[in-house]
Amino acid sequence: MNLIKKNCQNFVFNGLLHQWNKNGFHSTQGYSFESLTSTWEINPVGRTRLLTQCRQLYTFSHASLVDNNPEWKARLAPLFSFITQNYFKSDRWIFSLDDKLTPLDEKSDAYALAFVLLSFSYYYQATRDEKALELIESTHLFLQEKMRSNKGGYYESFPIDSLSIRRQNPHMHLLEGYIAAYHATKSEPYKLALIELLSLAKTHFFDAETKSLREFFNSDWSYNLNTGHIIEPGHHFEWVWLLHQSYKIDADPEYLIMADALWEKATQYGLDPKGGVYNQIHAKTNQVLDKEKRIWPLTEYLKALCAHLEDGPNKVEQIKNAISFIFTHYLHRDGHWNEFLDADNKPKDHPLPGTSSYHIFLGLWEVIQWCQISMDRTNTLSHVNQPQI
Repeated sequence: MNLIKKNCQNFVFNGLLHQWNKNGFHSTQGYSFESLTSTWEINPVGRTRLLTQCRQLYTFSHASLVDNNPEWKARLAPLFSFITQNYFKSDRWIFSLDDKLTPLDEKSDAYALAFVLLSFSYYYQATRDEKALELIESTHLFLQEKMRSNKGGYYESFPIDSLSIRRQNPHMHLLEGYIAAYHATKSEPYKLALIELLSLAKTHFFDAETKSLREFFNSDWSYNLNTGHIIEPGHHFEWVWLLHQSYKIDADPEYLIMADALWEKATQYGLDPKGGVYNQIHAKTNQVLDKEKRIWPLTEYLKALCAHLEDGPNKVEQIKNAISFIFTHYLHRDGHWNEFLDADNKPKDHPLPGTSSYHIFLGLWEVIQWCQISMDRTNTLSHVNQPQI
């Protein structure tokens, strides 16, 4: 366990965060670049999204809370300032800027707002900046007043398009954001919002017949004819972790029943025997629809492993196997990573998205925490079992 912990810590703090901190931020304006090459050069893509900025703010805020490195904390205020000055327009958040940092897409996106909630919650805990709390509350009120659907959940974006395909994915991240907001503030409205999202998962996202997390819906939450059969094992694992986090706030046993079912589905049909997690499978037939493997589903599998399985030899073996695979096929010593593997586990040529460090950091951080808890428990038992002289 100690070796796994050290390898994960070294990659996260001395590799990933060090390199992005050095190469991934604008030197004077403080924002994160949208994309870098594998050699840490800027890769312009024509837009700079609120989502990317918030994921980086979350990652460096969380890192500053758990790692005694002043460089992480020094990154926070400039990034927070850039976000609030450039994306908050007319009392709402816009989606993206162009390469000249002028507004590009001015819709308010539910998925991005979820990361406002998440990142500002961690930023507040790291800095105690009261402005973050004010903006969390205004974001919450905007979601409740402008983006709620009378058929449940939230619309994809504002201005509203009531006929657009609806997805579980923004709601999953809104749940994550509200969990973080509740932990940061203990504010009851955020707890009520997360419970409502869990109720939506029970009634619409979770398909008990197939033990699946459905992804794509029509406006009335019926499955979309063209895409309703597509499910993502990575999202199953992400929900497993979130359901366990939710249970700590609202101890509804149905959350753990759902987590068991989603874990069973994703581990039985979503894990490639050659290693890694398939991108997509079919909800009913369990056929693999996309055999390629992005990095984030594997980091979500690590999170689910740490949270869901009872400790024991089987869990230890699965964590060891997953960590071995991610370090062999995805992670490089200098901190960069392979974003995609093909069906034969060969890396595809792809730049480094500024959004992926959020997944990598949190997945490996959950492993680091689990290793430490396991070692502490072993040391305690060893001490208790020492013969008395």
